[in-house]
Amino acid sequence: MLTARLTGRSALLNVMISAAEKAGRALTRDFGEVEQLQVSRKGLGDFVSTADHRAEKIIIQELNKARPGYSFLLEETGSIEGTDPEHCWIVDPLDGTLNFLHGIPQFCVSLALKKKDEIIAGVIFNPILDELYCSEKGKGAFLNQRRLRVSGRRHLDEALITIGTPYRNQVDITAFNHTDRLIGKVAGMRRFGSAALDLAYVAAGKFEASYATHLQAWDMAAGILMVKESGGYVCDSQGGQNILDSGSVLASNDHLFEPLSKLLIR
Repeated sequence: MLTARLTGRSALLNVMISAAEKAGRALTRDFGEVEQLQVSRKGLGDFVSTADHRAEKIIIQELNKARPGYSFLLEETGSIEGTDPEHCWIVDPLDGTLNFLHGIPQFCVSLALKKKDEIIAGVIFNPILDELYCSEKGKGAFLNQRRLRVSGRRHLDEALITIGTPYRNQVDITAFNHTDRLIGKVAGMRRFGSAALDLAYVAAGKFEASYATHLQAWDMAAGILMVKESGGYVCDSQGGQNILDSGSVLASNDHLFEPLSKLLIR
């Protein structure tokens, strides 16, 4: 599958796809033995396993080999300063860890490249479903070899929306208020436990929108670009574009962005 996927891609995306697939193969092996994984607990609902670290190590090695000097922002390791001040890899080696540890195949590898203050490329790979989402600024977004486009639905009562709710130590009741604003106005809401895949699904037209708070940059960097490159719109919870720093994102197709903003942006 890898050779076919690399056909027609830029050198940059080839590098990212290779790293994501290699890490994905390691995750697939560990997923088959999930009950035997050595798991430590970092906090309420926030687990880290040997699988996270193994996948992250693979990604660092692969990306460093192809683009030496680039910096890293990683979920498990944190920041690694490189000699190139303009480029930074934003990496989540296993988005949806809790799903993974429960044997639920809704997880992915998420990679993005930021140049200065702009995301220029992204890859999201679910190795169990063999779904590879990728995008590059100005060049569109794709699922495997298929060009993506956001949903064409125009009415809220037809919309299926993913919702991200916090699960860390603090219980922020305000984070749940947005669900009340949507009840009775949309067709349905889902919480799948992987922000990266939620955004990829908006880009693919599977969901009309996704709204989440209490995120980190690695949860959404690749997905933000994919939504934009698929014709969608994104903003933070204040209606601005400070998305990576704000920890919040509203992503939607072009038709429903305005009505959803009026409901959710306060």
